[in-house]
Amino acid sequence: MPKAPETSIHLHLTVNKISLLLFLTTALNGDTSAAPPLGSFVYALPDRMNAGQTLSTPLCVYESSVEFTTRLAKLLARKTGKPVYVGNSISFASAGMGGTVEEEMEGFKKVVEIVMEQVRQTEDNQKVNGTNGD
Repeated sequence: MPKAPETSIHLHLTVNKISLLLFLTTALNGDTSAAPPLGSFVYALPDRMNAGQTLSTPLCVYESSVEFTTRLAKLLARKTGKPVYVGNSISFASAGMGGTVEEEMEGFKKVVEIVMEQVRQTEDNQKVNGTNGD
């Protein structure tokens, strides 16, 4: 994170033909002493009747991360047109300004950018290799 060079966001993304599975967490460089809390886990899917809307439900709620997780799951479901599972234990508390809205939005945008690039690459590779889901 640019405003918190000692803090990094780690993500694990699984892109399937019909869904996405994403797990996010933060870590301070070199600090392995404290495990982060489980965080929130949210399921979201695009609304087939209204393309601009998504449906979501929290499967596991951790109060400090559920809003961020829900927003991320809904946006990815809308952008990909696939059901999305997002697990999130990101904490912006150690960011440069202590976890301001600007820092949270910066992290949010970067995660969306990276995930969408990986989804595009996976879909392009499937088309090139002739495995486009048929």
